[in-house]
Amino acid sequence: MSSTSVKILVPGNHLMVGLLGQRDELLRLVEESFGGTTIHARGNEISIEGGEAERVGQLFEELLVLLEQGHLLDLVNVARTIDMVKADERPSEVLTAEVLRSARGRTVRPKTAGQKAYADAIAANVITFGIGPAGTGKSYLAVALAVQALQAKQVERIILTRPAVEAGERLGFLPGTLMEKVDPYLRPLYDALFDMLGTDAMPRLMDKGAIEVAPLAFMRGRTLNRSFIILDEAQNTTPEQMKMFLTRIGFGSKAVITGDVTQVDVATGRSGLAGLEDILGDIDGLEFVRLTRRDVVRHKIVQDIVTAYERAQGDGR
Repeated sequence: MSSTSVKILVPGNHLMVGLLGQRDELLRLVEESFGGTTIHARGNEISIEGGEAERVGQLFEELLVLLEQGHLLDLVNVARTIDMVKADERPSEVLTAEVLRSARGRTVRPKTAGQKAYADAIAANVITFGIGPAGTGKSYLAVALAVQALQAKQVERIILTRPAVEAGERLGFLPGTLMEKVDPYLRPLYDALFDMLGTDAMPRLMDKGAIEVAPLAFMRGRTLNRSFIILDEAQNTTPEQMKMFLTRIGFGSKAVITGDVTQVDVATGRSGLAGLEDILGDIDGLEFVRLTRRDVVRHKIVQDIVTAYERAQGDGR
């Protein structure tokens, strides 16, 4: 690979500090990520030399766009930006897309190109399947888009549902009413709603019927119009339950089905999510989005765990 030289002019000392990081920690991360590339920062100029100088120059230009739009750069989001540039993706298009501004003033945005494709698919389709490992933001982004649709009056209510299945535990042995038994299974969805709506708005919307949280069994026999419906942990549906759910969707509604086909806890082992793309993949208005370990946005150790399990499965262990 031939060596090239690229120069980047940074418009302002404050941007230069944000670009390089405390004690140049972000600069060192970039150098480590592009072996054989040498980077020198002097004044408001960054000089790059090496076989990947042009790609590193593109990375710094993308980081400048993020800084100019008010993003704070740290080791985590710069590492994600590096991954996107290496995959010929545009981080400035991904990370600046706004899904929702939460009740606490925090903006919900996609953090990876896969998450951006997932959010775009939900916006464009009646039914979207988000399939991928833990930590990829499948449920959280779906809830954010549901809240956005409710606030924009595109739908009249949000319905959150989940099969009441968990490995090694049966509902009959848990104390309380059916809803009290099911509540722990739906807690992740509650938590996302509280985060986006605040503790005051959430109970009020539930009392009005604008937000409904129910086990999947409660969907039978209903037609769900003008609703944004999220079916979480769909790998734990049976094929019969999945068909029942999909045929509940009425006029003016949108549905998001999330799941991880590697985490099936159905007693029969027959998951309603596995193999479904072969059956439904050609239907207009319906899209399958597959998220991968590259889209894991929890602690880096979660991404490493997902990678290790994938490697073990590939080795037949």
